[in-house]
Amino acid sequence: MTTIHTPHFSQAAVEDQVVTPFAARALAAVRIAFGLTFLWAFFDKLLALGFSTGRTVDPATGAETVDRFGDAAWINDGSPTLGFLKFGADGPFKGFYNDIAGTHVANWLFMLGLLGIGVALTLGIGMRIGTAAGALMYVLMWTVVLPPENNPVLDDHILGALTLIALGALHAGNTWGLGRVWAATDLVKSNPILR
Repeated sequence: MTTIHTPHFSQAAVEDQVVTPFAARALAAVRIAFGLTFLWAFFDKLLALGFSTGRTVDPATGAETVDRFGDAAWINDGSPTLGFLKFGADGPFKGFYNDIAGTHVANWLFMLGLLGIGVALTLGIGMRIGTAAGALMYVLMWTVVLPPENNPVLDDHILGALTLIALGALHAGNTWGLGRVWAATDLVKSNPILR
């Protein structure tokens, strides 16, 4: 008969692993901020609110114009991926990103990703899938322009991916979110990946 040894942790060791109330609130604030960032990107691209989408600069005069709810809006058949992937891509994956720029599949995956990740992070539900998808999206966006402009390896996309991984690992949806309520549902109990 084989005996399975399970380590015994002292109370002090367990307490070192627990997030303090202050840290839990700080993580919740970071989680909500990231969630609202993803949601804002979704709505800006959906409606061309004039921040990143719907803003153009005349190359001759340098004059900037804003066309809110105009042709650049996804609801008006604008493409949320065309500009960045077609004209911003550089490095070893440039050809790949140029090829998928503006395609229906790329547009739908990108927009559904922004919405799903934004909702998950803002509400604190589905954090495992939301943070994994968000980290993947950040890494993919990092690969669009290689090497990064200000550092040979790291940029804000990698830092965002690492932050999302930490938020998911530390159950940041439980504070100022619906994480505990969500985790207690029968659906999540029978499918823990949805936590």
